[in-house]
Parts: sequence; structure tokens; C-alpha cells
Amino acid sequence: MARPQETFNKKEQEKLRAKKRKEKQEKKEARKSNPKLKGEDLYVYVDENGHLTSTPPDPSKKIIVDAESIEIGIPKKEDIEEVDTERKGIVDFYDTSKGFGFIKELDSDNKFFFHVKGLIDEVKEGNKVTYELEKGLKGMNAVRVKKI
Repeated sequence: MARPQETFNKKEQEKLRAKKRKEKQEKKEARKSNPKLKGEDLYVYVDENGHLTSTPPDPSKKIIVDAESIEIGIPKKEDIEEVDTERKGIVDFYDTSKGFGFIKELDSDNKFFFHVKGLIDEVKEGNKVTYELEKGLKGMNAVRVKKI
């Protein structure tokens, strides 16, 4: 029978494994002998401001939170307060070829987008209108737009 061949590469790999085992053993002994890392030094606490500290929190400042009072998710639609539905404004801009425009509210300087699908009456720039607001993809949109 032939003797297994040991190549240079196999010898080098075995040396590396032995070296890693030795380093690991030395690190393990260093951790055991180091008294600084024992006890409370391994714990980190969060204070009332959200900062990490090595001192435990003061038990007198403990706040008890009722778990049932925490709302997770989006509130139901019935819980949301309804805004006044009829609003008044002036058509600030309207592009008939593209089918959209903007209404400037009379009470404030807010502008709301409207689409030709939301028109009840035909409008032009400068017309006074009444409208309702709906939540759209990019903000509030004017719908059910009527000429006054």
C-alpha cells in the first residue's frame, strides 16, 4: 500500500488550523482571567431619555402603562372626526385639454386639485364653486364641484 501524499498546501492548512485553535484558547483564558467583565458590567440600561447607561433605572420613576389603552394600527373610520363637507372657492387654474385644475379656497389660501370626473357643472377659471374634499393619493382632492 502506498503512503498518503502530503502536499505543501495540506501542511500549510494544518498549520493555520493549529494557529487558530491556539489563538482561540488564549482568548478564552484571557476572558476567564479578566475580572472587569464579570458581574454588572455586562448589563446596559436605558434611562428615561432613551440613553444607554451602566446604572440601573430609579424604581420610583417607574410608569405603569395600561396595555389595553395602546392602539395599534389605523383608527376606525367612525372614530375620525368629519370635516365640514361643503366648501367654497374659486377656480384658480383649469386645463380643459388635460381635464384637471386647482381650486383656491375662499377662507384660506389652500389650493386643492380637482379632476374633470369630479365636476358636476362645467367650470372656467375665475368661477366661484362649492366642493367637497376627499383624501387622494397625493393629498386632498376636490370632488362634486358645482358652480355657484
